[in-house]
Amino acid sequence: MQKENRNGTSPPVSPSPNLHAATPRQRSGRRRSHDEQRGPQDFSKPNGAGNLLVNDQNKYKSMKTRVLSSVWMIGGFALIIYMGHLYIWAMIVVIQLFMAQELFTLARAAQRGKNVPDVRFLNWHFFITAMVYVYGRFLSKQLVKTISSDKMLLMSFSGLIQYHMIICYFLYIAGFVWFILSLKKGMYQIQFGQYAWTHMILFVVFAQSSFTVANIFEGIIWFLLPASLIVINDIAAYFFGFYFGRTPLIKLSPKKTWEGFIGASVTTVISGFLLAYLMGRSTWLTCPRKDLSTGWLYCDPGPMFKPNYYSLERINAWIPLSWKEVTVMPVQKHAMALGLFASSIAPFGGFFASGFKRAFKIKDFGDSIPGHGGITDRMDCQMVMAVFSYTYYQSFIAPRTYSVDTLLTQILGHLSAEEQFVLYQQLADVLRKREQIR
Repeated sequence: MQKENRNGTSPPVSPSPNLHAATPRQRSGRRRSHDEQRGPQDFSKPNGAGNLLVNDQNKYKSMKTRVLSSVWMIGGFALIIYMGHLYIWAMIVVIQLFMAQELFTLARAAQRGKNVPDVRFLNWHFFITAMVYVYGRFLSKQLVKTISSDKMLLMSFSGLIQYHMIICYFLYIAGFVWFILSLKKGMYQIQFGQYAWTHMILFVVFAQSSFTVANIFEGIIWFLLPASLIVINDIAAYFFGFYFGRTPLIKLSPKKTWEGFIGASVTTVISGFLLAYLMGRSTWLTCPRKDLSTGWLYCDPGPMFKPNYYSLERINAWIPLSWKEVTVMPVQKHAMALGLFASSIAPFGGFFASGFKRAFKIKDFGDSIPGHGGITDRMDCQMVMAVFSYTYYQSFIAPRTYSVDTLLTQILGHLSAEEQFVLYQQLADVLRKREQIR
C-alpha cells in the first residue's frame, strides 16, 4: 500500500517505464491497425499457400511477359540449331559469359563496399584459363581433324595440342601467384572469400555447362533433346501450378507445387518419347560432327536411330486396335530415362539457385530476360542436366570400340612427322605379311 501524507493524499509517484506501457486495449488496437495495413490473411491456407500462382492477382500480366520472352528465346534458339554445331558452341560460350558476369557481380556485392585489389582481373583470368583447358580437352579431336589437311596449320597447332595441359597449368599458377602478391593486410578474409567464390563459380557454372559442348559434337540431338526436356518440364510445371497448384512443394520456392511437379513429370517423360522419334529421323541432328566445319552432314544413323518393329497381335486379341505393329527407336527408350531425370532430379538445380538467392536476399540473378530474370535463372536446371546427359551418353550409348577417326586423331596430334612415317612403314609391313596388300 502507498503511504498517505499528513493532508490525507497519496505522495507523488516517480514515473516508471512500466506505468507508461500501453494497456492491453491499446496494444490490441495497434495490432488491429497493423493487420489492416497488411491486409486480411487467410489462416486456413497451408504454410506458403499465399505465395502460390493460383492466388497471385497479377499472374496473367506476368504470364504474358513470360510467354512473349519465351517465344523470342525459342525462335532464336531454333535458328541457332539450324545454323549448326559451331554456332551452338558460340551460343553456349555467350551464355557462360553472361552467367559468370552475373555471379561475379553478386560476389563483388558481398564485399560490403570494400575495394578488393585486382578482383576483376583474377575473376576473368581464372575463367579464361578454365575455358582454354576444358574446350581444349573436349575439342582437340575436331581441331586436329580440321587442320590435318593443312601442313602449316598442323605444324603451328601441334605443339599447342601436345602441351595443352601444361600450358593451362601454368596459366592457372600465374593467377595463383598474382592472387598471393595482391593480398593486402586487413583484407585477407575478404580476399580469400573472393578466391573461393571464383572457384565455386567456375565449378558450378563453367565446368557443368561445358559438358554441353561435348554433347553437341556427339550429335546435336544429345544437346537438343535434354535441353528441350528441361524447357518442357519448366513450362509444364508453370502451367499445371498456374491452374491447379494448391499444395506447396518446397519452402525454398514458395510458388512450386506438388500438382505442378507431378503434372510436369508425366508430361516430360511422354514428350521425351515423342521428341526422340521426331529428332531421330534427322541426320542433321543425329550425325556426330568430327571437325569444326559448318557443312551439311551425311552419315549412317546407326542402330540407335533405326526403328524396331513390335507386333500388337496379343494386345489386339484383348483390345481391338487399328494398328498391327508399332515402331520404336532405341533412342526413345533412352529419352524416357532422360525425361525422368529432367523432371525429378534436375529441378533441384533450381531449388539450389532459389536457396542461393534467398541467402543473398535477391529475387533474380539479373534482369537480362523479361519475366524470367537473369541468364543464370534460366540455366540452373540445364547445368545439372548437361552433366547427366554427358555421363549417361558415355555410360550407355557411346560405342566401346576404337574407330579409325579416333586413332588417326591420336596419331596426327601426338606423333611427329618422322614417327608417323615409321608407323606407316610398320603398318605396311604387317599388312604385306598378312597378304592384304602387295
